[in-house]
Amino acid sequence: MSARLGTPRLHLRTTDSTSDRARALAIAGAPHGTLVTAGEQLAGRGRHGRSWSAPAGRALLMSVVLREAPALLALSSAVAVADVVGAPAAIKWPNDVLVGGRKVAGILAERRPPERWVVLGIGVNVAVRDEDFPPELEGRAAGLGLSPAHVERVLAELLAALARRLAQGPDEILRAYRERDALAGREVRWLHGDGVARGVDDAGRLLVDRRGGGRVALDAGEVHLAAFTSP
Repeated sequence: MSARLGTPRLHLRTTDSTSDRARALAIAGAPHGTLVTAGEQLAGRGRHGRSWSAPAGRALLMSVVLREAPALLALSSAVAVADVVGAPAAIKWPNDVLVGGRKVAGILAERRPPERWVVLGIGVNVAVRDEDFPPELEGRAAGLGLSPAHVERVLAELLAALARRLAQGPDEILRAYRERDALAGREVRWLHGDGVARGVDDAGRLLVDRRGGGRVALDAGEVHLAAFTSP
């Protein structure tokens, strides 16, 4: 897989969504590694239709076009973000990155299988302060405690980490992911049940021992984790 990510780059002061712009570029034939960044986005989104917003200039808002992507893309990208965040980072399946149980980064991959490309959108709360979050995110989201001047540095580090992790094999990714698994041994709930998380299988699915007995493997595209509790 090509390791070159971030070229060409389109940077926008304000946009609705970096992923929308990257998707349009992908449809138009943009090459692998094409990057869209923004100082502010007005209609950013996360998984399950949730919105992603941050004060202008205080978050890394990026989407990259991948013409080649591994099967474990969700896990690979989460591990790459955790590499940049550092030792305290944990990953809440499939790819939310947490520090101290609070979300500091989110990832959304939008695939177009017939055309064989993926737009990988990543938001990192580089310099977002506690007072910047809306009331509904109080105690649930956090920033990295850096200044707005660090956004470009975090971007460079993340592109390098992504290139490295996307080139690695499944065994290496699974091992790195399992070392940072925030859900292992914790109670989780999803649309059709609840139980105790037991890590991920080799396909990246979440393994859960159900309360009533039996083990299930949950696919990220089919379930929504409503909550999880600390042990």
